[in-house]
Amino acid sequence: MFGEYSVNHNQTGATGGDHASESDAVPGNLPPETASFVGREAELDRLGGLLDQRRLITLTGVGGVGKSRLALRAAGARPARARPDGVWWVELSPLRDPGLLATTLAHALGLTIGVAGHTEQSLEEELCAWIADKTLLVVLDTCEHLVTPVRHLVGELLQSAPGLTVLVTSRERLGSPGETVVEVRPLPCDGPDSDALTLFRARALTASPQAAATLADPARAALAAEVCRRLDGIPLALELAGARLRVWTLERMAQLLGARFEVLSDTTRAALPARHRTLRTAIGWSHELCEPLERLLWARLSVFAGDFDVAAARTVCAGGPLPAARVERLLEGLVAKSVVRRSRERGAGDRYRMLDTIREFGHDWLTELDEVRTVADRHAHWYAALARAAERGWMGPGQVDWYRRMSTEHAQLRTALEHLLGTDPAAALEMAGALWFFWFSCGHLQEGRGFLERALAQVPPTGAAHAQGLWTLGLTMLLQGDLAAAGLTGLACVRAADALGDPEGRLRAAYLRSVSLLMPGDPVRALALAGPPARAGHGGDGDGAGLLLCRLVSAYALCDLGRFEEAAEEANGLREACVALGERWLRAYADYVLAFAALGLGQHGEAARHVRAMLSGKRLLNDRFGIAIGLDLLAAAVAALGDGELAARLLGTGHAWWRTVGRPQMGSPSLTALRDQGERQARAAIGDAAFETAFRGGAAAPTG
Repeated sequence: MFGEYSVNHNQTGATGGDHASESDAVPGNLPPETASFVGREAELDRLGGLLDQRRLITLTGVGGVGKSRLALRAAGARPARARPDGVWWVELSPLRDPGLLATTLAHALGLTIGVAGHTEQSLEEELCAWIADKTLLVVLDTCEHLVTPVRHLVGELLQSAPGLTVLVTSRERLGSPGETVVEVRPLPCDGPDSDALTLFRARALTASPQAAATLADPARAALAAEVCRRLDGIPLALELAGARLRVWTLERMAQLLGARFEVLSDTTRAALPARHRTLRTAIGWSHELCEPLERLLWARLSVFAGDFDVAAARTVCAGGPLPAARVERLLEGLVAKSVVRRSRERGAGDRYRMLDTIREFGHDWLTELDEVRTVADRHAHWYAALARAAERGWMGPGQVDWYRRMSTEHAQLRTALEHLLGTDPAAALEMAGALWFFWFSCGHLQEGRGFLERALAQVPPTGAAHAQGLWTLGLTMLLQGDLAAAGLTGLACVRAADALGDPEGRLRAAYLRSVSLLMPGDPVRALALAGPPARAGHGGDGDGAGLLLCRLVSAYALCDLGRFEEAAEEANGLREACVALGERWLRAYADYVLAFAALGLGQHGEAARHVRAMLSGKRLLNDRFGIAIGLDLLAAAVAALGDGELAARLLGTGHAWWRTVGRPQMGSPSLTALRDQGERQARAAIGDAAFETAFRGGAAAPTG
């Protein structure tokens, strides 16, 4: 939008089909379609009308009937003009803590709101305020385990935002006022070209290309149609059955399936409705046809929330009769049988997951095996070890890769922390503290603060893990604007570091204390805590995060004091240290200070050059706070260069990014003054009317 100044971090959703043309692309985060989509034309037509006329639509139906696929296809077909603020997918299947519902929704929308210290509002109220003037579609996928909290939150959001439409998938309705319930029925099974038979044939051909000849025979096609009818046209059951043609003839499969249904139908009829019984029977039949070690792997994989990689599966699921060396081959066997689905994500390699219905079946078996605690412990300790490895690598050349990987593993990290909080609070505290960069630099402040406060409350206030947890808690407080609490936490960190004789801990504590003073407007005291003399007194590793963070706050404080040459010297030293480490997050903030200092020295072109470099780095890590302050500074630089229209557009875009962060300019006098300076110069250059027009255009830019 802004040429070389552009900061368009739009995550336009890939819909994976041809139902939405490129011109209809909308901002959002729709996942790609990874499974076959057959039929449903009438349902899609109806949903299209309902999404234009109703504000809350719930797709209900049995597990495996295709609710999520239908919702994804319908959401992806929405034209941009109908949802200018985007179509957003929120997967709730891995979420078990209702208290994280609003946080999960905010994160999916690209928000880091949820600020504790600078507002009386709750996270739900902040979310309502942010969404109030938006026109967007939100899809809440898999809500049956969270019906009550989803009903409450959706009600609040719909009341606050007239332009909001919510599409829900759930095995049961929400029971909300104004809810339109659409039952997703199985695929039609009648006729030689039924949708059910089409899906079965497609899955069979994927499993075994030789099936084409088999299904071309009219008698066998009729037998396949009978199989589809026996499976009630439930898509997941059809896929599981179709996959079996890799190893069975159609006749043999039909015979075995019929026998399986006859054995189980009487024992399950009273307990389950017919379609639930059909699906459970089909899953159970697939389970029986797996090798014994495949069944064991299936059960153990049920501990994963969301998707996972093969390294995690190998470590978490191996043991006893299942050696680690065989996990990958067995996992491929489960993929071939449609028990596990495989996808490939940019920068993440192959990822695997099970649909909820299949995972639940596996978890029942894991319970029967009496292995739930054992496998959950392995899962938690694997991800705790991953958190420690990421912390060690964060300040190095792999930082961007670690950001992407840990963002991909978010659901697993959350699951591991929840388990450890209930079984080993000390390990939970160590893990939560090791994830300081994830909470602080990757936008998960509210969630991180919650985990840290819970863990700290359960663990004695001594030792290195306690000191690290305290410091990490203080970091979340800083970016939430809870500066008084951050300052007090910094004092507690000083005492903890002194007790441990830890120079790095002292530097990290100094950073907390100095920023808590700098942001409200006291650069003198901030510099006294973080400047070169104070740093020298603490000692510590020259490559440690504590020293580098102190150099950053020192450079910024010097800018606030008008000592721009000294600020540039400090920032250059910080930047060189970051370049030597291969680090990007702090290096971008060093570029920001260099831009600020250049602006103060009247070097406006140089300031714009530095801030563009800063924004490039911040986009790599999706640092929303960094992008917001960078846009304000870039606006001031280009306004000083005489381009008032571009400055106004940048200020508008910056305003939109600030709204996703929380309090504009974090209440900082210096940040507010810089932003106001850019506005004054832009207005003076182009006039108030042109400024307002350009500002509104910038504010409409996507921030997803």
